[in-house]
Amino acid sequence: MVRVFKVSPNVAKMMEEYYEDFKRPKTPPYAKFQADSADVVITLYESGKAMFQGVSADIEAQLWIDQEKHLNGITIENKGKEDKKKDDKKDKKDKTFFNFSTIGSDEVGTGDYFGPIVVSSTYVSKENISFLEELGVRDSKKITDEKIIEIAPKIIKKIPYITYILTNEQYNKLKATDLNMNKIKAVLHNKVLVDLIKKEQPKYEKIVIDQFCTPKNFYGYITGAKETIKNVTFMTKAEDQVMSVAAASIISRYIFLREMKKMSDELGFTVLLGANNLVDEQAKKILTEQGEEALKKYVKYNFKNTQKIK
Repeated sequence: MVRVFKVSPNVAKMMEEYYEDFKRPKTPPYAKFQADSADVVITLYESGKAMFQGVSADIEAQLWIDQEKHLNGITIENKGKEDKKKDDKKDKKDKTFFNFSTIGSDEVGTGDYFGPIVVSSTYVSKENISFLEELGVRDSKKITDEKIIEIAPKIIKKIPYITYILTNEQYNKLKATDLNMNKIKAVLHNKVLVDLIKKEQPKYEKIVIDQFCTPKNFYGYITGAKETIKNVTFMTKAEDQVMSVAAASIISRYIFLREMKKMSDELGFTVLLGANNLVDEQAKKILTEQGEEALKKYVKYNFKNTQKIK
């Protein structure tokens, strides 16, 4: 998967700082840097063009697309060259999956310094597909938070789902054992999928996960779980192709926003999304006024932001 778009100078500067510890020693011609982040290679060129290559390129790119919108009011479509070339093929695939009763899962919060990681799974039967289409359900990254707040309660009332919230304190304990983000995500996806099937015993045709790692790695990550999910279909851009994954992404986003609101109320200011310099200022305020242990309650402590503010 490849994502390419031009970034503004202020976002380019943030990218250089963010990937400082992940930069490769050799830089391609006309590039400011090239870095590795999990399963994605990031290249920032002198022209301002940013290229993201790898399994999770769309997720990594979305971090900086969000910054462009937040800081500069610029909207960038998260679509790669391979998407445009295969539109006809994907349309047929979309139609096929939309006719299936599926179980799907998706997560949010992995790229935000503040706030938990929220993973949800849903079961969408054939009979409920039209209901979700009428609501305008699609990938949560492509609809506004206002729309999500409007439609998510309606989805929750009608569609069977399971959600797990990994708090910052839980996340920081896991990261202290050197677990990588993909393993954490795999364990959580497995958990919500297993729990949904046990609770609802749905008559499904496919289980789908929006692919964030290879199937081999996924099953390797969940080897130690008491119960593991089988026969998973791993798809890139699954939120756009499978209604259960799209519904899961919206429920996860809705609950994540609700948790961020609780955090904001507790701290006395509106906590910002993302992992940018403005977020650093808020974290620095907590560190200065409440101390390091308090900060660990609200942030993902292993993010580079922590070292920057310290």
